[in-house]
Amino acid sequence: MNRIYGTIAAFAFLALPVLAQAAENRCGWLQNPTPGNWWLDDAEGNWPIRSQGSEDEPEGMDLIPDISERDYVRTNGSYGYACACMKVDTDDERITKIYSFKQLKLAQCRNDKALTVPG
Repeated sequence: MNRIYGTIAAFAFLALPVLAQAAENRCGWLQNPTPGNWWLDDAEGNWPIRSQGSEDEPEGMDLIPDISERDYVRTNGSYGYACACMKVDTDDERITKIYSFKQLKLAQCRNDKALTVPG
């Protein structure tokens, strides 16, 4: 019996690094105010995704479609913001990898008291 518990404990210990790096689900205002500049503002803060002129683009950036085709606010010509949820990896400062993207109705972010409407 002790052998079984020891095996279970060993597998649980080995799984800890995987669990510690699990993707996060972040929802909030996805902003693209100018060419090449993207970030997500959620209840925990601002998460840079991409900066104009930078070579640092997270893997999965291509999962973000043209957000202006759905519920969207234009703020600068064809640029602006939308409400979205993304499954991502972060490094405590920025989004480093995007696994999935879902654009939501603007009302969902507007009704979230933890979020501040851009602008």
